[in-house]
Amino acid sequence: QVQLVEAGGGLVQAGGSLRLSCAASGRTFSSAVMAWFRQAPGKEREFVSAISRSGGGTYTADSVKGRFTISRDNAKNTAYLQMNSLKPEDTGVYYCAAGRRVLLSPNPNAYDDWGQGTQVTVSS
Repeated sequence: QVQLVEAGGGLVQAGGSLRLSCAASGRTFSSAVMAWFRQAPGKEREFVSAISRSGGGTYTADSVKGRFTISRDNAKNTAYLQMNSLKPEDTGVYYCAAGRRVLLSPNPNAYDDWGQGTQVTVSS
């Protein structure tokens, strides 16, 4: 099991940027696919982006493609989500997830471990 702790959320104006981080405990970080999801009030959890175990492959939702970039540092057991050109519709709680048996899947049920989430609010 991997314990995940997100950080970096906050309030930002439209057009601004934030960088989220997801720190993982345990020695299995490099063997897990990492992903970011988000959930707006009253909506289902939505896939944002995923990154392969080595960091060489990524898969990003069309809604954020070109604005958000996922990355990871296996030496630091940390995954990141760089968010640029933020829009009010990007508002929500952002969760990181780790999957040991998954490829780059947008299905939240494919992931084994989840963080507690960090709030991102984009004002217009």
